[in-house]
Formats: sequence, structure tokens, C-alpha cells
Amino acid sequence: MTLVHRTLKLGPMDNGTYVVACPRTREAAVIDVGFEPDTVIGAVRAAGLTVTLLLNTHAHWDHIAGMREVQAALGGTWWLHPADAAMRDVFAEQSAMFGLPPAVWPDDRHDLADGMTLAVGDGALRVLHTPGHSPGHVTFVDGDADAFSGDVLFAGSVGRTDLAGGSWPELERSIRERLFPLGDHVRIHPGHGPATTIGQERRTNPFVGAAANLA
Repeated sequence: MTLVHRTLKLGPMDNGTYVVACPRTREAAVIDVGFEPDTVIGAVRAAGLTVTLLLNTHAHWDHIAGMREVQAALGGTWWLHPADAAMRDVFAEQSAMFGLPPAVWPDDRHDLADGMTLAVGDGALRVLHTPGHSPGHVTFVDGDADAFSGDVLFAGSVGRTDLAGGSWPELERSIRERLFPLGDHVRIHPGHGPATTIGQERRTNPFVGAAANLA
């Protein structure tokens, strides 16, 4: 079953937070809460959903700072790729770098792994390891319809690689070898900015699209 989702654009960085739900069971996954956790909690409660999964594409402050508050209010097991676990030691530095308040990670981390599937009611999200923006960055894929790409691929842009653990060769490889093969019809729901499609970015993205310098 294809899942349904609601997009919440939150905070000063236009962060994409996603509530992905099974229409029949009303079970839901919440992806990447950095800002305005109260807004997320209210949206989930208003929709009558039961949160079973709290998912992070990566461990940067603006994607993870609100997850603990959501967990306390709504429950759910928290999942992060282990290659990003070391960021916990520099989390305070992250917030200070961007002038953001300190935050505490959720409890009881569960490890994501490439290729695993996470059940959301009658549906499931598949995990793709897509490093480059961070070592443990992942993309969550819903069948052949939607991909929640965090900060790897944006509409007309790509994730930055100048932060700790970033790598342009890895980012480019993640996009070209992991995301593009999903198919041109797949909708990309990024960590910032508007949605796009694989086909649109394959054709026109100035960094990794057809016109980009592949040298």
C-alpha cells in the first residue's frame, strides 16, 4: 500500500518535516523534526494518528533538535544511521555555529541500515544510505512514488559538503547511483525547499543534471 504524507514547512530554514501515514491503520512515521515540535505534535493529534517511528535522515541540528519533544509527547522508536551517531559529541557546537539553542537527542537510538524496510501500517519505507552531506545520511523511499531525501538532493540544488563529514564525491555518487535509478517519476521531498522529481533534477539540476560538468 502506498502511504500518504503531510508536509510541514517549519522554522527559519524552511525545513521539510514529514508525517507519513498508513490510511487504514492510522500508524505514522515522523521524519526530521528540527523546529516547532509543537506544530508537529498538533498535526499528528488532529489527524488521529499513532506514531510508531521517529526517523532522521541525518543528525544535523535543524533536523533532529525537536525529535525528543515529539517522542515525549507521541511515542515511537527513534532511528538514525550509526555513521551519524558520533555527531552527538559535537551537537552543542552545531547549535552554536548557527546561533541556535542547545537541544537533547531522543532516547534509545535504533540503527538504520542500507536496504532495510520499516513497516508503517500496511506500507513500508525503504532505507537508502545516501552519504555525502553527512556520513550516515539516508533517504526514505515509499514504493515507487516518493522519496524523502533530507539534505542530499533539492529542487535545483544539492546538499552542502563543507560541514564535518561531508564529501562531494560521495554526495554526487549518492545522487547518481542511488537516487537517479529510482526513476524519473519518483517525487523528491527534500529537507529544505519545494518538492521536485527525479526526472526534473536529472535533466536540469546544475550540479548533477544532464548539463553539469561530469569531468
